[in-house]
Amino acid sequence: MIYLNAFIFAGIVCALGQIILDTTKLTPGHITVIFVVVGAFLDVFNIYDRLVLWAGGGALVPITSFGHNLIHGAIHGYNTEGVLGLFSGTLDLTAAGISAAIIFAFFMSLIFEPRD
Repeated sequence: MIYLNAFIFAGIVCALGQIILDTTKLTPGHITVIFVVVGAFLDVFNIYDRLVLWAGGGALVPITSFGHNLIHGAIHGYNTEGVLGLFSGTLDLTAAGISAAIIFAFFMSLIFEPRD
């Protein structure tokens, strides 16, 4: 059942992104920011944690989980280190994803040529 829930959640996120892209003049960058903010907002009220329990990896793969990780890390950092933990905590949970994005982008830039 968890596979079906993961498919449903990730499919809904992707479908919403496609609908927003098709019906508005927003760019993919705008939509990405919207989804990160929505994931962060849902995590503030502990809704995203319940979605992760329900959908499993389907809730951890879309870009909404990046916002979830940012807020989750900030709250954990604040609870353990105080105010400075707000800044360091956000990077604790997201460092692997950010590093992977930078490394993969670098290698893709070596393989492909930009358009004019």
